[in-house]
Amino acid sequence: MEQIRQVIKQMINVSEEELNDFLHLATIKSFKRQEILGQPNIIPNEIFFINKGLIRVLVTDNHGTEHTIHFALENQFIADYSNFIQKQPSIYSLQTLEETQIVILPRSTIEWGYKNLTEGQKMGRLIAEYYFIYQDDRIKNLYIRTPKQRYDCIAEVFPNIHNRVPQHMIASYLGITSIHLSRLKKAAIEKL
Repeated sequence: MEQIRQVIKQMINVSEEELNDFLHLATIKSFKRQEILGQPNIIPNEIFFINKGLIRVLVTDNHGTEHTIHFALENQFIADYSNFIQKQPSIYSLQTLEETQIVILPRSTIEWGYKNLTEGQKMGRLIAEYYFIYQDDRIKNLYIRTPKQRYDCIAEVFPNIHNRVPQHMIASYLGITSIHLSRLKKAAIEKL
């Protein structure tokens, strides 16, 4: 649990005793590639912290087509936050794309942290602010930037993503077809 401890210490002032109390109900679990952590129509009651690996957040439309909404990498928290907070059934699936090790934080741990960590409310706010800014940037990118601009900056948001994720998922995230992604990649290589 050392990674999550370090990330929390970077976010807030917290004593070792507080951290121990906060994490005592958390568990570490490993998953193989392509496993589903969270799925639609189930109320999410956990938040995950990624020690190792990669998780894709996806939604399936009315025609059965999967759309990649987000990727989460090492040292990040991930969940269907909106539905976690509202205690409503999820619309997203969370899928591992690599062998992944996560720390599972049950709802009771999160609620305890808000009430008992000296800066628990601050930690929750910082995580919420991070995801709000990410989602806001994502919406702006889809409507303001060209596909090439979105392609050019994806590696800044998700380092080494091109070596870790199938191209069709990257295309889905960018809101383009796999053929369009191939053209963008070819043009980028030709510039080198």
